[in-house]
Amino acid sequence: MSATADMTSLTWRKSSYSNGEGGDCVEVADGLPGVIPVRDSKAPQAGALAIPAPAWTAFVASVKTET
Repeated sequence: MSATADMTSLTWRKSSYSNGEGGDCVEVADGLPGVIPVRDSKAPQAGALAIPAPAWTAFVASVKTET
């Protein structure tokens, strides 16, 4: 993926664990093949990380086993 990929047109969604009160929230988006864009909902202007899809899948699976 290009470091300059346009992520402005993506539809972002917050974590289902967000409390809705402006706390620590992670947003993710779909639409970029092979990567999962991730950003801080409190500072979307700061940019996003493009996580390889297999790494994101492994991370989410690991988090689910810890809860």
